[in-house]
Amino acid sequence: MPEFDEDSSFRFLTEQCELGPRYPGSPEHRRLQRYLVDRLTEFGANVSLQSFDGVLTTGDTLHLINIIGNYNTGARKRLLLGAHYDTRPRADRDPDPENRDLPILGANDGASGVAVLLEIARLLGGSKPPVGVDIVFFDGEDYGEEGVAQDYILGSTYFVRHLKGYEPFAVIIVDMIGDRDLSIPKEGFSKAASSDLLEEIFSIAGRLGIEAFDETEGAAIIDDHLPFIQAGIRAVDLIDFDYPYWHTLEDTPDKCASESLGCVGRTLMTYIWAQR
Repeated sequence: MPEFDEDSSFRFLTEQCELGPRYPGSPEHRRLQRYLVDRLTEFGANVSLQSFDGVLTTGDTLHLINIIGNYNTGARKRLLLGAHYDTRPRADRDPDPENRDLPILGANDGASGVAVLLEIARLLGGSKPPVGVDIVFFDGEDYGEEGVAQDYILGSTYFVRHLKGYEPFAVIIVDMIGDRDLSIPKEGFSKAASSDLLEEIFSIAGRLGIEAFDETEGAAIIDDHLPFIQAGIRAVDLIDFDYPYWHTLEDTPDKCASESLGCVGRTLMTYIWAQR
């Protein structure tokens, strides 16, 4: 098993943030799409794009793209690792009301999960995994207004509605896992629907001595794992939702740490190689 490089992963985080806020429809969003395709291609993935229109309850339409990188394409047994790459178009949780219509940088809420999966992609490009691994960067996860659930998780919802016979044995979503004070509880929907998968992941973290995985049960979060659970597919969400800079202009790289990315990355790499 190749070793997860947390410093390399953190560089992927900062490179995303250097583009600026990356919300759907922005030039920075399009630049990030090219960046992700280029990195996956560089790292030897079989890359495909899933374009679709996300129609909001407001009547607005977002032109969105899920970005998919496949590894060990000949394997029938397949694992999906996912993260959303879009950032929020409004800092509606910012303590300063004048900032609440400004887009966020999304260092933790967006870039952190992508950064971990990009480092895993880099490693898989040099070491064939024992199972098929499909890395999916979901679009349109975080555009909606608070309280309007149907305007969130657009990319994963579309993906699940168009599986076309594809059924991974497990889905692991990573989101908001770069917090310097990382503490990942057992997310509520994950524990209720996919407790065996969740326990396996937390058990691996425990054997590795990673204390960031907290055995307490957390809140049930609407995130990209939910459409898979609703479709009867085992899926979990690794997320630290206790983050004071969530949906504010202060969600910046200095609030994140390479060590936190490493905690999640090492756990996921060990999980992949445990599937022999």
